[in-house]
Amino acid sequence: MTESNRIEYKREIGDGLEKEIVAFLNYHDGGIVYIGIDKDGKTVGVSNADELQLAIKDRIKHNIQPSALGLFDVILEQRDGKQIIKIILASGPEKPYYLRKYGMSEKGCFIRLGSASEPMSPALIEDIFARRTRNSLSRIRAPRQDLSFAQLKIYYQEAGFDLNDKFAANLELLTDEGAWNYAAYLLADDNGNSVQVAKYSGTDRVDLIESKEYGYCCLVKTCKAVLDRLEGQENRVHTKITARERLERPLWDRVALREAVINAVIHNDYSTELVPKFEIFRDRLEITSAGSIHPRQEQEDFFAGYSMPRNKTLMRVFKDLGLVEYLGSGIPRILKAYPHEAFTFSARFIRLTLPLPREAQVEAQVEAQVEAQVDLSEWQIAVMEACSKEELDGQALLAAAGYGSRTGNFKKGLQQMLETGILEMTIPDKPRSRRQKYRLTEKGEALLRRLDRN
Repeated sequence: MTESNRIEYKREIGDGLEKEIVAFLNYHDGGIVYIGIDKDGKTVGVSNADELQLAIKDRIKHNIQPSALGLFDVILEQRDGKQIIKIILASGPEKPYYLRKYGMSEKGCFIRLGSASEPMSPALIEDIFARRTRNSLSRIRAPRQDLSFAQLKIYYQEAGFDLNDKFAANLELLTDEGAWNYAAYLLADDNGNSVQVAKYSGTDRVDLIESKEYGYCCLVKTCKAVLDRLEGQENRVHTKITARERLERPLWDRVALREAVINAVIHNDYSTELVPKFEIFRDRLEITSAGSIHPRQEQEDFFAGYSMPRNKTLMRVFKDLGLVEYLGSGIPRILKAYPHEAFTFSARFIRLTLPLPREAQVEAQVEAQVEAQVDLSEWQIAVMEACSKEELDGQALLAAAGYGSRTGNFKKGLQQMLETGILEMTIPDKPRSRRQKYRLTEKGEALLRRLDRN
């Protein structure tokens, strides 16, 4: 036997093993790699075969993406009285496969040509990736075939379009066999798809205040409902009064928030049966969708706004309805308000974290803690109001409180305000200094605003 388009010989495992495996995963027929046979077909054998098998499995598992689990077998065989290892590789369904350390690039992607493993050109990488992702939902048969589209037709009418009898074919809502596909299922009036919006009292997932599902209807309607919740109810305007002006700003940039929600809904990998998730914490909003953006070039393209829609049909519909301005516009719009670091990529998910402004975080912390604090008296609130305008010395503080001298009640109340972080000293390391003054903290300002609202 000689090397061929489906057979590769290696005397021993070296740095090039993963390259050969990637090439066969990307090849339409898969292939076999023999360890312990030289290029001339001569059996040289291997030592420590059991350890070698484990090492090969570990390298395939950790050094190749997407995951090749389930696509290979590592078998110990005897040939010419010597032990060899046979790695059987199937053609992978998630092409292109690549070396993790080089990403989806010419250095990372290979394919079998004749008896050699050759690097893929950028054009070939892009074409193979596009074929994998394009219309993926269109190929999946809907779990139900009794679908109706009254909601979708209304949205199209509102956008100035009419869906005629051929809308199913025009919007690519049918499989090759003529059945409703999964994209149609997501856009139908009644389906099993929903999106979760959860709200927590703290900065972790321990204390859940509310969890609400939006969906079981047309995905456009679901998206609009989530936008109404986040834009209308949660993205409140936060006010900060300075010496010069009154500053008002929403908790999250409105344009970025809208683009983030729509992106998560459109580009979610619904073939995994996972749905987007929106989680509101005391200090941030997290938007998580199923899918992956591979390292290096693909992430660079992602941030640059080069669009490779995971769900082309959904993108088409949302664009028709004016929810998407143009392909690739969403991420650059988000990046105008938030840095690249706001995005987190994992093997199965993409997460965008939108932090609350510092002032709003402090106010939220106050609201969470205020019930645990001793109720403030009228004179303490009066002191807070006076200190919000200027720093006060001891005598001015007494006057603001309506006391003529430092009584026990005044001392106790002042100490409480210092300990809870409502007031602070201007010279904290010298509490008895004659030049000592007191000022309202950020926490105190937030609490005062809350008291004003109540």
